[in-house]
Amino acid sequence: MATRRMMHAAAAVCAVALVLFAGHIGALPAGCRKHVKKVTDYGAVGDGKTSNTAAFAKAVAELSNCAGDGGAALVVPAGKWLTGPFNLTSHFTLFLDHGAEILASQTPKWRMFTDKYKLVNGKNGTINGQGQVWWDKFHAKELTYARGYLLELLYSDSIIISNVTFVDSPSWNLHPTYCTNVTISGVTILAPVNSPNTDGIDPDSSSHVKIEDCYIVSGDDCIAVKSGWDQYGIKFNMPSQHIVIKRLTCISPTSAMIALGSEMSGGIQDVRAEDSVAINTESGVRIKSGVGRGGFVKDVFVRGLSLHTMKWVFWMTGNYGQHPDNSSDRRALPDVTGINYSNVFAENVTMAGRMEGIPNDPYTGICMSNVMVHLAPDAKKLQWNCTDVKGVSSNVSPKPCPELGAAGKPCAFPEEELVIGPSILPQCSY
Repeated sequence: MATRRMMHAAAAVCAVALVLFAGHIGALPAGCRKHVKKVTDYGAVGDGKTSNTAAFAKAVAELSNCAGDGGAALVVPAGKWLTGPFNLTSHFTLFLDHGAEILASQTPKWRMFTDKYKLVNGKNGTINGQGQVWWDKFHAKELTYARGYLLELLYSDSIIISNVTFVDSPSWNLHPTYCTNVTISGVTILAPVNSPNTDGIDPDSSSHVKIEDCYIVSGDDCIAVKSGWDQYGIKFNMPSQHIVIKRLTCISPTSAMIALGSEMSGGIQDVRAEDSVAINTESGVRIKSGVGRGGFVKDVFVRGLSLHTMKWVFWMTGNYGQHPDNSSDRRALPDVTGINYSNVFAENVTMAGRMEGIPNDPYTGICMSNVMVHLAPDAKKLQWNCTDVKGVSSNVSPKPCPELGAAGKPCAFPEEELVIGPSILPQCSY
């Protein structure tokens, strides 16, 4: 009897939405949901003080029953909506209206999980991690558990995150893990530049990921591509691959615009970054690895960077020393090859390149072409520091180190476009 009542209740949720949108059924724009509810329908209060964890959980649980009937959207209206962690569901959109702000409760662990076939989007609403308390505890070494990420995507497919602002995450902001077909478009991510580990977007063991038109201010890497640590990543063997990054704007004085690694033991390949800007950022595209990592970083294509006030334009690190535990195999050496940089302009730069491979395991196949670096008044006298790397260059200034000084042709960039996600994002009015 209880089960039957639950089924009837679920049907009622969908029926209400059918009535509300009866004039549009069968003619919805692609990607839009058939059934729509507001979080206030489940008792939520947008005063910034009332806990709405139960309301969000109830809404998602009920609307999950609409997955097979056109999916559902949960609208968060203008207001401040305090909540603990909650999961999303399949065939589902979390829509933040203009003026809507989800506030993360300051409980020990906070993150939002997703499953598959869903969107997080809106009219530039905000998800606020209220991370200051966690940063303070981290600096004081008072934490006995990991800080939560703001949005965690696990084993998900066909994800769209667009037109949303993420603010003050306790740790990483967006973390797609073991995912495919992920589009992150028009997203703003903001954190103080001295906040610890507030990475912007970290695709992790994920394939076919498109990141475009995003603005990130961070205390760590704006984007960090990962695929697992040491023997655990090697054993799981799920690379991050087929990743497109376009029109990114990054500010991160102590980290990279785009980092590959250091957790790269499952492999990273076919990364294409172009037409992006970094301002007051430590480095451009940085490769981070080390002895014990294993795995590979290969077929990386970078072009059209505009860099302003940088410590290093090019940085490769073969001595990144962090490990998950003491059981790492020092015989596991990474394979780093096929790294291409072209059409790079940089100004107010301290040092053009710090290129460090691994002894007896050099980073190879590096190509640089059409690179112009203008130095800062306090620039280093030595502009290139290269060890255990091999490559070619063409039209690079200042003149690169001998290890990269062999004459080369303009560096490669794939001619065929890598198509990820819809060509036009859903235009839904909820």
